[in-house]
Amino acid sequence: MKKLKLLSEDYRTVKLRREEILSLIPFIPSSNEVVGSSPPEIFVGRHGYPKVLIGPLIPPFLGRTENLCLTETWFGKELEEIIRMRMQLIRGKKLLKVSQIDDRYAQELREAMLSEVSVDMEAKLGSSPRGFLFSEDHQPFGPSASLEYLRIYPGRTDFRVEKAYYDRDMGSVDAIIELYGKGVPISRIQQCFSAGLFGVKRRFVPTRWSITAVDDIISKYIIEKIKEYPVINEFRVYHMEYIRNKWAVIMLPERWSYESIEAWFPGTITDKMGIAGDYEPFNGRKEYASMGGCYYAGRLAVAERLLEERRQASVLILREIHPGYIPTGVWNVRETVRNLLRKKPYAFSSLKECLLFVEKKLDLPLKVWIENSKILKEKMESLESFL
Repeated sequence: MKKLKLLSEDYRTVKLRREEILSLIPFIPSSNEVVGSSPPEIFVGRHGYPKVLIGPLIPPFLGRTENLCLTETWFGKELEEIIRMRMQLIRGKKLLKVSQIDDRYAQELREAMLSEVSVDMEAKLGSSPRGFLFSEDHQPFGPSASLEYLRIYPGRTDFRVEKAYYDRDMGSVDAIIELYGKGVPISRIQQCFSAGLFGVKRRFVPTRWSITAVDDIISKYIIEKIKEYPVINEFRVYHMEYIRNKWAVIMLPERWSYESIEAWFPGTITDKMGIAGDYEPFNGRKEYASMGGCYYAGRLAVAERLLEERRQASVLILREIHPGYIPTGVWNVRETVRNLLRKKPYAFSSLKECLLFVEKKLDLPLKVWIENSKILKEKMESLESFL
């Protein structure tokens, strides 16, 4: 079975049929002038780092648009609806060093990100915007063009974010944890972190990196807490199908460990079946997960659930991505697993019963999952009798 090289650009940015995407775009922009209400949201590129393209995402209409970037509100929507929603966002872009946070343009963008409601903007682009971008790492957005002029009318300030913004002695990790504790949505924290609003030494952070960093920081914080709790007293399986993905989350009555495995079916982003996965033991991992941001998004979701229960467990996420799926960002992993774990689990008294149930719910044979799972491989002696 083909192993996906998950850090390659071929994997992270999907090449899709142009006709398929164009059919989902609600409009084709023809003007180089845009007036609209940004959620607020910016996109910080990573190519050419530390000099990257930075700019706002603006839909061509005014109003309350916060939900266009608030991924916590997306679960339950159909894939086509999510794509249509995101394709409305036009990206203006300007080349800046990530350290140029005091540049006038940069300062205006950062002040806009303090708003808790949508921010009205007027933009003039260097040409008519074109194209679209899809990735498994970040939310998609529509056409883009270089930015020549931008005027921003800031909205009502989110005082929780403002407090962290003006505290120049607070480290970025502390700011992220504090805002999470105050109920600021993770998608908002990620955007603010990307805009360089936190920390002692501030700079813009590429959007892809900021999403993973926030998921990683918060989940590590939670995991240290759940390690102090007793283990669950049963084998559990949570199962769900959503936007052409099939999910099974397995919890074992053992101390904390975590693994996530993805199976991309032919006709998605690969011509052959592709498997990818990463694992961490009780003491965590030091290397960046090869499968990217999905690993950390899933880890955050399961850690939150265990914290609510005041329990710990060994957790394995199995995900099948079927033809017809279009990557829309790691929010899909975070929010799907969050919602999946709110359901009542199927409980079993043995691992054998647990895995036989999983085999009925997923399309891949159980042997394939075991071959690619460190957690399950460690249980092989007890499994061989029924495989």
